[in-house]
Amino acid sequence: MSSSPRTSPTTAVGSADTFAPVLAIDYGRKRWGLAISDPLGVISRPLATWNRTNRRRDLARLRELLQQYGVRRIVVGLPLHMNGEPSEMSEEASRFASRLKKIFGLPVDMAEERLTSWEAVRRVRSTGRRSAAIDAFAAAIILREYLASRRGQAINAPRSGTGC
Repeated sequence: MSSSPRTSPTTAVGSADTFAPVLAIDYGRKRWGLAISDPLGVISRPLATWNRTNRRRDLARLRELLQQYGVRRIVVGLPLHMNGEPSEMSEEASRFASRLKKIFGLPVDMAEERLTSWEAVRRVRSTGRRSAAIDAFAAAIILREYLASRRGQAINAPRSGTGC
């Protein structure tokens, strides 16, 4: 997991002088949940759930999305066991994050994702959306917590306007 310096509320998450959206990926073997931030790195919102096809096609789609939104940083969810120990998927997600950094040349951070799927299921049910939205909501929750940690804020309850 890479460490990331805290930023002030007036500083974009991407860097001190660049305002660009951050993309979060809830990585899975069958699906990826995707979420995007606003350019200031304050608000997260579910973007899409992609069914995986093959590595080459998945990365090509991701490249198009990064260009479309002008993304300058990626966050990949780090699935840990409830006791905080790494899981089999933790290693796979870490390898995926390293691959993204190498291929796209962007900063890629890992963010713990314990209980994000549980919270996403709860939110999706309350909105009446289909279960396919769960992965995108989980990515938005990962991103919301990541952005808040970059600003030095604690997460206790969802803030209004976060989209998730």
